[in-house]
Amino acid sequence: MEHYLIIIVSAAFINNFVLSRFLGLCPFIGVSKRLDSALGMGMAVIFVLTFASVITYMIHRFLLLPYHLEFLKTISFILVIATLVQFVEMVIHKTAPTLYESLGIYLPLITTNCAVLGAALLNINENYNLLESALNGFGAGVGFTVALILMASIREKLELARVPRSFKGAPITFIIAGILSLIFLCFKGIIAE
Repeated sequence: MEHYLIIIVSAAFINNFVLSRFLGLCPFIGVSKRLDSALGMGMAVIFVLTFASVITYMIHRFLLLPYHLEFLKTISFILVIATLVQFVEMVIHKTAPTLYESLGIYLPLITTNCAVLGAALLNINENYNLLESALNGFGAGVGFTVALILMASIREKLELARVPRSFKGAPITFIIAGILSLIFLCFKGIIAE
């Protein structure tokens, strides 16, 4: 049980895909302007990462490996991710139209979010079994959501703050992202000790 908890915590905080591995920065910067859209995007990414990890594991284990088709790993994983994102997009469009509008172009961009593909490939490289793959995908999604919520909370507060004109917009966003990355880097230092 402890091993599974370590996988989740490691994926969420220590090896955070956004702030430690620097994957998925486009939706991280683009959707983190408002807390509600960041939370919605985070939930969508958790769903896609978790299920993509499970499905890609099964495709790799039961289709690609037995038939020596490992060279099709990337393309098959991208097809799985694109299908899941299309499903999530349809569900959000029907159930939460305002969230769908606020996410805009960033929702379909989950398909090209390298964090999702990175998690699927990492599961294979780490030789995770099905449960470990699912937990790693879930943990990575939680970490992505935590990073989005932290950034959105800070950016909402900054709208009320007096930021120098030269730092408004992208510059202050990148500075905040760098500081958050340094904070998450501390998790690696704590574990190393």
